[in-house]
Amino acid sequence: MWMAGGEVADTGFDELRKLCEARGDKVSLAIGMAGLVMALAGHRRLREASQLASELTTLVEVLGDPALTVNLLTAAVYAKSEVGEMTEALHLAQRVIDLSNGDLTMGDKLFGSPLALATRMRCLIRLCLGIDGWRSDADAAITMAAALAPKNLVAAIFYKYIVAIPVGVLAPDAAALRETAGALQMAEKAGDEYTLAAARLTRGLVLVRQDDGRKDGFKLLTQARDAALKKGFTMNALAVVDPEIAREKARKGDLDGAIELARTALDEMFERGAMFLRGVATTILVESLLARGADGDLREAQAAIDRLEEVPVEPGFVLHEIPLLRLRALVAQTHGDEAACHELMQRCRAKAASAGFEPLVAVTAR
Repeated sequence: MWMAGGEVADTGFDELRKLCEARGDKVSLAIGMAGLVMALAGHRRLREASQLASELTTLVEVLGDPALTVNLLTAAVYAKSEVGEMTEALHLAQRVIDLSNGDLTMGDKLFGSPLALATRMRCLIRLCLGIDGWRSDADAAITMAAALAPKNLVAAIFYKYIVAIPVGVLAPDAAALRETAGALQMAEKAGDEYTLAAARLTRGLVLVRQDDGRKDGFKLLTQARDAALKKGFTMNALAVVDPEIAREKARKGDLDGAIELARTALDEMFERGAMFLRGVATTILVESLLARGADGDLREAQAAIDRLEEVPVEPGFVLHEIPLLRLRALVAQTHGDEAACHELMQRCRAKAASAGFEPLVAVTAR
């Protein structure tokens, strides 16, 4: 179901749990639980996925089978990272990498190569925490995946760009254009809609930042979004696509439409527990409100900033820290407080620089 779509209620997991408990079959229970974790996360039931991932982690450690451990813990890494439990996600990803000991085939049964998967997940987690090494992880994951089935390479490229591009820490440059074009070509030949949706998302994110590719980019993003809604997989695509559409509405001057869509996308992220792109959606909403400047817009912009700031995150979660500094600076500027604006922007640039986010440093310097 994780790959092909469907409804979580159709998994039959409750029956599986009863049967496994009756027979004392913890291995089958762990395998089924990992599948359900992925299904819940893919359907944006992220808090449930994280809770079940905790149970899965305990069960896997009890079993003590290294091959099974690397196979199933990747599901827990995915679920934990989606809700912002980055320390636990990083620990689990590192455990998979260490147990794999360089063996791409170890535990390669359910979700692809655990070593390649954990490496690309570690890239994303390190990016979120501003930890050096996320770029080398991204490149290492792509190199590993080149020796595997095409869907692994598509996934590695997806993980490299899916957050880094919207956040602005990787430029949509020639390398991004080349890699995402290759991923889309592979996905079109792969024959499964999940991989194709992921490739369309990644390619679309790069193209919408090109003057001559914007139309094709939004077509790809819309196709990925439609596939998610129709098939019931990669539902997290909505958290990627809707802010991009809102950003484009604002660029074209439709501030009312941008604000409405950004509000909706942000409310959805808060309701579901999605963490990766809350800062992006909040930025689009606040910038659009400040640009419109209607009665009450400044108050709503401040409320949106406060709402993001109140989200409990682990120390170093730069995907919130950096936009919060920048957005406070914009509000200070709107109030005419140039000194506060300058000080906040300096702190914003320093934070981006310490995280190794060079493109973001350049943007915030303007």
